[in-house]
Amino acid sequence: MSRYVTVPRPTEHAAIRACERSPRPIPSVPAILADLITANRTGDRHGVNLCAHMAARAGGEVGE
Repeated sequence: MSRYVTVPRPTEHAAIRACERSPRPIPSVPAILADLITANRTGDRHGVNLCAHMAARAGGEVGE
C-alpha cells in the first residue's frame, strides 16, 4: 500500500460549470459603487478589485 492517498479533486472546469448552474443575484450598481468608494477610502485594494469586477458584471447585464 502506498504512503500517500490521492484524493480526487474537481477540476477547474467542473467548478465553473457548478457556478454556472446557480446564478447569484447582483446588487444594484449604485450600491456597488458606494462600496467601491468605501473600499478605496479605506485602502482595501482587494475590496476595490472585487467591487470593480462586480460593477462591470452588473453593467454588462443592463444592455442584454
